[in-house]
Amino acid sequence: MVRLRSILLFLLLFKSFGSIIAEEEDQIEQFSEALLLRPLPDRKVLAHFHFESKVPPTRTHGSHHHLFPKSIYQLVHKFRVREMELSFTQGRWNYAHWGGYDPISSRNAKPPGVELWATFDVPQHQVDASWRNLTHALSGLFCASINFLESSTAYSSPQWSFKSFATNIRYGTLPREAVCTENLTPWLKLLPCRDKAGLSALMDRPSIYRGFYHSQRLHLVSNEFDLAAASSGMVLEQTLTVVLQPVTLGSGMTSSAGSIQQPSWSLSSLFGRKVSGRCVLSHASNVYVQLELDLVSELKTTSETQQQYDVENLISQSWSDMSFEMSESAVRVIQEANGFQKESSLLYEFSLENFSDSRPFDLEFRWKRPVTWSSQLAPLQAHRFLMGSGNERGAIAISLKSVGRSEYAKSSVNDEGRCSLRVDVFQVVPWYVKVYYHTLKVFLDERLHSLADVVERTNVSPSEDKVSPGLMEIALRLPCDVHSVILTLEFDKGFLHIDEYPPDANQGFDIPSALIRFPEIKTKMDLFEDKSACKSPILSKLQEESPVLWYTEVLLVPLTTPDFSMPYNVITITCTVFALYFGSLLNALRRRVEEEERLLKSKAAKPSGPIGVLLSKLSAKLRGNPLEPPPPSSSSKVSYKLILRVILVAGIAAAWQYFYG
Repeated sequence: MVRLRSILLFLLLFKSFGSIIAEEEDQIEQFSEALLLRPLPDRKVLAHFHFESKVPPTRTHGSHHHLFPKSIYQLVHKFRVREMELSFTQGRWNYAHWGGYDPISSRNAKPPGVELWATFDVPQHQVDASWRNLTHALSGLFCASINFLESSTAYSSPQWSFKSFATNIRYGTLPREAVCTENLTPWLKLLPCRDKAGLSALMDRPSIYRGFYHSQRLHLVSNEFDLAAASSGMVLEQTLTVVLQPVTLGSGMTSSAGSIQQPSWSLSSLFGRKVSGRCVLSHASNVYVQLELDLVSELKTTSETQQQYDVENLISQSWSDMSFEMSESAVRVIQEANGFQKESSLLYEFSLENFSDSRPFDLEFRWKRPVTWSSQLAPLQAHRFLMGSGNERGAIAISLKSVGRSEYAKSSVNDEGRCSLRVDVFQVVPWYVKVYYHTLKVFLDERLHSLADVVERTNVSPSEDKVSPGLMEIALRLPCDVHSVILTLEFDKGFLHIDEYPPDANQGFDIPSALIRFPEIKTKMDLFEDKSACKSPILSKLQEESPVLWYTEVLLVPLTTPDFSMPYNVITITCTVFALYFGSLLNALRRRVEEEERLLKSKAAKPSGPIGVLLSKLSAKLRGNPLEPPPPSSSSKVSYKLILRVILVAGIAAAWQYFYG
């Protein structure tokens, strides 16, 4: 009995000690880093860097931090930011080849330029002031033109496109903002190890900016101002998504069918650097290689036709007998549970714990045979284009085309047994493009339908000249068997003041990308893994549900522009006339006639030397002319010329005043 009591007491103490350790872990700062690599079907490689910093609430942890960036902490408390997302993007995500139905593309595929949205924990009348102050602070922090979003013509207030429950939200975008290393350097300074150690040391500037697409993103979540709920502090998520063209390692191969082998690659060939170990301040530093669902299915099909291998060979890491091989052995292989198909995607995990400067980590991925596959696509492919011609009016068209995937319909059946698909369209149009929202037309399979049959709800805010842009949020309910959907809106082109035109006005004006959202279709990865794997933040993010998003193209609208050379011509002719007028007037007023006459008399009376007299006589004889003394100057002629000049200048001045006064 005594022994049983001692065992129970030991178990109770062990449980309480474990709970104390867990609470202490929750009350300390944490930083983690991860890199996900994925081969793409079009012979490119996706590199997704993920950094996450956590800090406990201020009331329990204090305001002094060791890992969390101080500048972000001050922004949150000064402007009372509840949630914020900022992205710098160069290029456009290729949804057809790189995928549109996975967590990476749904969260990290962003529109070109700068995109910023934020929610504030302030009264409604203080939201605009907080937004303006936040844009100025972020502009100085990231060395960008984010302060241009302070104008009321540059931001809007969506209702359900980003956060359905948020009311104090503001959204703004700068499609033409150029992204360069001046924006990446401040972003790296927010990391504890910056770019000196860990995975961030791979971010070689020339390697990143020569890619086909790169997007650096900063997402902040804070609930420090919510005193009613259990506060978890602040979570800062920094991601960098890059699509690179690898330099082929070795000679390429071509199959009998004519398909070209995927290029082999390594970390040093992609980034020009190797990883010399992890960041010492991170509690987790891992590298993942992801094989997509269709790629695993293709590898399985190829193996079955040749050597009767299945997915278990992929999981058992039999590198030498498969279609590819990797230079390092994975710590573990994580398999995804796919409820619709038998095959599933795979994640190979590599840890940086045992690597250092003497033994750097340089993962090499080498293909053995040509493989072709395709990425998973969103339910509908979205594109946007302009219609009409001329500088007076036009139309905006949004085209949605089905990809023919049957698994999307299984999750969209309503209570009546009918299959329908919910699609949200969010679009912001500048004020000088005057959209007539009553002209909205919806075509399903090239047939015009009534808006009452298709549109569930709308949120439209017409633009106001030089005050606010036009905002449109539309929720559509479409049948699952629809093949094509087209939305059209007519607009008129406005006129700008000459001071409002940019330097490259003849290039055109940008309309930001529209956002197509599928709120009822969620994307996530269901991973078969142990509980210890949940400590990896990137795996936790991949397992979180998020709606499928699709950003359309940026539209370029030509507007009527004035003749910018006319002011130059007017200034030139005006300056010329004034120069002639004042030059002649000053010349006439400043001239002294008596001094000129005295000068001429002195020159005439001045005796020339013997040489001069001889030369003059000699020239007169040669010409046959008698030698004549120089004629004396006449003061009457000078006075007459002076009077004529004064009268001429006065006439020019009078004519100028008459015609241009």
